[in-house]
Amino acid sequence: MKKFFPILAIFLAGCGTLMNDAMIPISFATSTGETAECIFTNKRGVWKENIPSTVMIRRSDDNLNIQCETEDGRKGIGSMESLMGAEIVASAVFIDFGITDAITDKHRRYDSSYIVSIPAKQ
Repeated sequence: MKKFFPILAIFLAGCGTLMNDAMIPISFATSTGETAECIFTNKRGVWKENIPSTVMIRRSDDNLNIQCETEDGRKGIGSMESLMGAEIVASAVFIDFGITDAITDKHRRYDSSYIVSIPAKQ
């Protein structure tokens, strides 16, 4: 019994945060297969990249907004929903009840790929 309580104390005092990276890779492409310059925004940051490519995006609890423009000026917009990962359940079991992860948004994720709809050439 004397050994049980110190082990229990160490377990309960352990870190309750997730080990997810803050950034998540997402593959983007256009519906027409063309190259486009895009701006990705959420409350955690703004990224400007050419697609098709894989972009590292900061996890956030709000949607990822996407604005793209092709070389000839056609525009496409989109939005990816922020999803909650199952890892938050494991974090909530520990002392902090998932509070740290709610602040850092490391329990959130976006889908791994997205196709931006661009109007066809006329």
